[in-house]
Amino acid sequence: MSTDVAGKQSSLYERIGGEPAMSAAVELFYRKVLSDERISHFFEDVDMERQAAKQKAFLTMVCGGPAAYSGQDMRKGHAHLVKRGLNDMHFNAVAENLAATLTELGVAKPLVDQVLAIAESARADVLNR
Repeated sequence: MSTDVAGKQSSLYERIGGEPAMSAAVELFYRKVLSDERISHFFEDVDMERQAAKQKAFLTMVCGGPAAYSGQDMRKGHAHLVKRGLNDMHFNAVAENLAATLTELGVAKPLVDQVLAIAESARADVLNR
């Protein structure tokens, strides 16, 4: 982990680029997701502005930024999607889109890998296992 000028370790959130990077990432991520026919149908009746705000708050929190996420836990938030068939293939598609987004935005591979590890740690909860 890198340190800042005060010698304090910087968070993954800060190393990725903070709030401007999270905003750009979430916008690009959902453009990719909505054009991905493997998973776009899960978002047909979703208020995407609200969804993007929740996703940005969640990513900020899990990457060590200011915690403002107040959404449902992963199991509750995705239970209705599991009933609609959400499975590992869909989870993988989301992770691929997240990796492609971060890479396209110039995030270094070790940082992308850290974000993907955080995402992977939520797989069981997202898929209600």
